[in-house]
Amino acid sequence: MVQKYQSPVRVYKHPFELVMAAYERRFPTCHLIPMFVASDVMNEESNEDGSTHRIERRCALDVDAPRLLKRIAGVDHVYFIQKNTLNRKERTLHIESHNETFSNRVIIHETCCYSVHPENEDWTCFEQTASLDIKSFFGFESTVEKIAMKQYASSINKGKEIIEYYLKELEDEGITHVPRWSPPSLSLPPPRPTSLSTSPLDLPKLVVTPAASIPLTANAEDSISQEAKQDSSALQADSLTEILAGTPEDKLDADYIKRYLGDLTPMQESCLIRLRKWLQETHKGKIPKDEHILRFLRARDFNIDKAREILCQSLTWRKQHQVDYLLETWSSPQVLQDYYTGGWHHHDRDGRPLYILRLGQMDTKGLVRALGEESLLRHVLSINEEGLRRCEENTKVFGRPISCWTCLVDLEGLNMRHLWRPGVKALLRIIEVVEANYPETLGRLLILRAPRVFPVLWTLVSPFIDENTRKKFLIYAGNDYQGPGGLVDYIDKEIIPDFLGGECMCEVPEGGLVPKSMYRTAEELENEDVRLWTETIYQSASIFKGAPHELLIEIIDASSVITWDFDVCKGDIVFNIYHSKRAPQPPRKDPLGAHGITSPGGNNVQLIDKSWTLGQDYSMVESPLTCKEGESVQGSHITRWPGFYILQWKFHNMPACSSTNLPRVDDVLATLQVSSHKCKVMYYTEVLGSEDFRGSMTSLESSHSGFSQLSAATTSSSQSQSSSMISR
Repeated sequence: MVQKYQSPVRVYKHPFELVMAAYERRFPTCHLIPMFVASDVMNEESNEDGSTHRIERRCALDVDAPRLLKRIAGVDHVYFIQKNTLNRKERTLHIESHNETFSNRVIIHETCCYSVHPENEDWTCFEQTASLDIKSFFGFESTVEKIAMKQYASSINKGKEIIEYYLKELEDEGITHVPRWSPPSLSLPPPRPTSLSTSPLDLPKLVVTPAASIPLTANAEDSISQEAKQDSSALQADSLTEILAGTPEDKLDADYIKRYLGDLTPMQESCLIRLRKWLQETHKGKIPKDEHILRFLRARDFNIDKAREILCQSLTWRKQHQVDYLLETWSSPQVLQDYYTGGWHHHDRDGRPLYILRLGQMDTKGLVRALGEESLLRHVLSINEEGLRRCEENTKVFGRPISCWTCLVDLEGLNMRHLWRPGVKALLRIIEVVEANYPETLGRLLILRAPRVFPVLWTLVSPFIDENTRKKFLIYAGNDYQGPGGLVDYIDKEIIPDFLGGECMCEVPEGGLVPKSMYRTAEELENEDVRLWTETIYQSASIFKGAPHELLIEIIDASSVITWDFDVCKGDIVFNIYHSKRAPQPPRKDPLGAHGITSPGGNNVQLIDKSWTLGQDYSMVESPLTCKEGESVQGSHITRWPGFYILQWKFHNMPACSSTNLPRVDDVLATLQVSSHKCKVMYYTEVLGSEDFRGSMTSLESSHSGFSQLSAATTSSSQSQSSSMISR
């Protein structure tokens, strides 16, 4: 595999001629580069007017490699051929070099260029590209590649420092200016380099500054003038908009990388530049900003091929769903504004935007039922888009790169109702979308007041979270967050929210149960204009007197777990579970017209043949459960045998009064409310392996509660048969 390197543009804030004078001091050898032991001039020539000068050198390097490897290779030094072309008229220096040693086994090619800064003729730019292709090396190809990459990265860093060192040396010797080349017919005898004794009027102001993102010695750092820093900041501010626009002509400047992207190793800079260039050349559409490209590289440990793959998938996804315009087009529904217990709240000690989520106070089931998965996902995506915007804003405000945010999750109030399985599944799918399209955006996650039920939720969620992301989680139980090493280590005391014992008012909604009147049916959710997922969790069914709705589940492995969750939207029903060793006939749908009903959605399927006999052809495995209109039911059944299980929702016939054999008044009124003896349910089922269920789902066995009741106030009782438990 060919390894490639592409440097950003390094800017030396000195004239080209002075930089060239510093560069020439590197030869014939340089004590600052111990591995560079010697160089010999093989050829040298200039044109007639002296504007172009070419020189070819043979350089010897003492590569830091294991002695055994050197003995196997039979060499002590590695030789390179370097060809330099200096064009004094155009003010450029082009350098090409390649390896002479082992050229039939290893191909190393490097090109460098010094040129005048396009916006300031008194500054000099430097760019560098290189490639390494190891064909074969006595079976040590991988070792040689690692050694070569390590040595090259070291030489890159040294190269930055060396030019600065010799510029400082020139200044100490009194050389502050080297005149530009001019044609011989117009020039006087070449003057000597100007010394510090020359009149100040003859000298441009000298600023000794390093190429950006280079570790400086103390002396070099002290020599940076305040004026140069201000000039540099002004230049960055003027050109930032154009840089972020991602035009094909632009190039990344090292100063810009350090200021807006952070300290990167040479190889990391190279990956960023190469991936960015590839996008500019091949991607049709909006080029993402550099910090966003960098996030994908970090998510894949700077493996450029893997980062390219997930980035392209994300760009396609963003274009398909118009995510770039989400902040302008998305308007949060009122139910989110009232019941979604999350919001932005100042920033943490590192300047990262701070997002607070009071998950324990959120009615996750109510939000999913009232909004649907699509709207909830779109809201979460808008939060992430807003987070990206705030990171850019804080980068400018704090004067340092800020590419991620901090999330504080308060779990006070978290209980079994939050572990409603369809809601958890919706959460996992949201996590999946966010992980794929917003990598490396979470800098730190503070989980406070984690209750005893939290490990169950963590077991469900953690496998879907990237390992690097999980390392950023800090979990505090009870009031541990108030002590040393707690919240004050990450958030200033002045902005700790009032509900956590602080003095800062937090505008995050307090949440509560979403009213049942806001719930929407599966058909309504299906008709949303734009879908980010292609499937829905819930199905709906209509139930009539004499026509139950039945669902077939085939079980291959005994001890599997059937889980269910359903809401009785209309009427009262009886829920049953049956088992049969033989498969029912193909399902038949009950014609709604037979009941005089027309329904735009909601299916009705019967599986149990009227000729079947209970106890012979099929058997009941759970006690019948009567469910009233408005109730929500969760449950599970651990299967004993393989075969076919049938979940049945049946119309509930009102019992007559035992003493008079007449219907009760309440029952008659309830019957009148059920139009044409029709009931309706929305349900969700899933089959789990027993090992998965026991490891993460034991706390989800069942809950059965009315919509109007808080789970904390829900009374408990139980009915059980076989290995299933259904609790009210």
